[in-house]
Order: sequence, then structure tokens, then C-alpha cells
Amino acid sequence: MEEFLRILTQSMGELLAPTTAAYAMAAIGLNLHFGYTGLLNMGQAGFMLLGAYGFGITLTTGGSFWLALLVAIAAGVLFALILGMPTLQLRGDYLAIVTISAAEIVRWFGRSTLWQEWTGGASGLQGRYYKEPFQELSFLPEGRFALGPLEYINTGSDSWWTRIVAWGLVALVLVFVWLITRSPWGRVLKGIREDEDAVRALGKNVYSYKLQALVIGGAIGALGGVIFALPAAIVPDSMGRTMTFFVWTILLLGGAATVFGPVLGSMIFFAAYMFMRTGMRALAENTGVGDVITTTNVEQIGGMLVGVTLMLLVIFRPQGILGNKKELAFNVR
Repeated sequence: MEEFLRILTQSMGELLAPTTAAYAMAAIGLNLHFGYTGLLNMGQAGFMLLGAYGFGITLTTGGSFWLALLVAIAAGVLFALILGMPTLQLRGDYLAIVTISAAEIVRWFGRSTLWQEWTGGASGLQGRYYKEPFQELSFLPEGRFALGPLEYINTGSDSWWTRIVAWGLVALVLVFVWLITRSPWGRVLKGIREDEDAVRALGKNVYSYKLQALVIGGAIGALGGVIFALPAAIVPDSMGRTMTFFVWTILLLGGAATVFGPVLGSMIFFAAYMFMRTGMRALAENTGVGDVITTTNVEQIGGMLVGVTLMLLVIFRPQGILGNKKELAFNVR
């Protein structure tokens, strides 16, 4: 029973974890791309990695927290423009091919020794080089604080301050997305998603609207990278294809084309993932299951279960938990 309560507490902790907030932010950006506009972005991890590097490098070179935040957003905007301008005039899945390739290029640039002075190479950019300016902004007193079974230090890497900032940014972006998707601009995006030829016949510049959506969603994804970097190091291999795969799973789990779907999907995904991972590890260590499943296999099995979950979602609940089947009339571009 004590072991079960420990596992349950760890799973509950994932609901408010900065990593959960980071993935929720990335899924919000992807939702603007795919859920509202029908753009197949398969490289959201690239936006996150560039945002994290822009944030970390700016602070490392002596910039302020607010300047670092602006640089991170600018990196996401520039990346979206570079990807979108040559591809959004084409039909089909060109954007998906470009984005997944570009995200891998960004990751390999980060790993390269050519830029090691700035990015840290394959080892990444360690948090001690950029976290201090962020932590100095904390207004919380020294010490620890417990909220029910959850207890963390007030200021630090894995702290309440990091959680407050992370989820505060998520809340601000949610309000922003809620406002723009209910505006005439947002209704044009939905029209493009459903039938871009009809929208073009009404005199709208479809290319411009799609590029705007890609830029805004990319900037939001870059903010997700900033949140991901706050409690950890910036390591290029931690923001690769698997991250994009998880973001897509979160979006489809919560519900595409919904405001709160990405947040709910991220919370459920990581709470369930932590419960499964810690539970399997406990079984492997304390029971005969360890003869079949070793603790080193837990991560691989977890990845397989995520893939199975995504398949089941697409088959049996394609609209997600909060989604509406009427919102699934995608004209994917």
C-alpha cells in the first residue's frame, strides 16, 4: 500500500510539473497549426529546441530574462518563416516533410562541435549557466512549501517558482489563443482547414493566413522550449522526434481544435505515463515480473505503450476527450 501511495503521489506531481506545462504549451502551438488551420507540422520539437537555445544563450551571454524571452520567440518566428514561405504555396504534405527534416537539422546543429561554444555540443547547455537570472526574479521566500502530498523548494530548478512561471505562461497563451480563434481571423483559419479553395474564392489570401498561423504557433512552440529548459539542461537529443511524437499524442488525446484540449491531454498523458513507468519499475524490482521485464526495459515499453495509445485514439476516439467530430473536417495542407 505504501508503495502504491508513493507511485500515486509521483503521478499527481506530474500534473503540475514544468515538463507537463512545456508539452502543453507545445501542443497549444501545434493545435493552432493542425487543429485550427490543418497544417501538418511534424517538427514541433525544432521550434522548442530553437526557443530553448535562444533563451539559454541570451542569458549565458549576459542578457536579461525578458530579452531572452523575446529572443526565444523571435527564433520560433524566424524558423516558421524559413519553413513556411517556400512550402505553404504547395499542396499536399510538403510542410510535414520540411518540418520533420528541419527539426532534425536543428538537432544536429545543436550536437555539432562547430557551435559547441554556444550550444555545448552533444552534452548541451547546462542549466547553471542560464538559470540564475530567472531564479533571481522569484518573490517567494526561502525554504520549502507543501501543498497536500506535494512538497518542493520555493525557488530553484524543481521548485514552486518554476511551476508558477511555467503555468502562468500557459494560462496567458491559452487566453490569447481563445481570443484569436474566436475572432474573424480565427474563423478564416477554420475555413482554410475545411476547404481552402472556398476561402480563396471569397477573396481571402490563404497563403498569408497559413503563414500567420505557422508563425504564431511556432512562437508558442518556442515558448514551450523555454519552459522545458527552466528546470533542466538544454540537450539537443532530448528535443528530437520522440518529443514531437509525444506532443502529437497529447494534442489528439485532449482534442484538436479545442482550447483546453492540449492542457488536459498533457496532464493526463504525463500522469498516466509516470504511473505506468514507476509502477512497472516497482513490479520489476519487487516481484517475479523482473525476470521478464527488467528496469532497463521500462522506458522502451513505455514508448511502445504510447504508440499503442495513439493508434487506439485515432481508431476509437479521433476527436479526443474534449473534441467534436464536427471539427474533424480537415483539409490538411
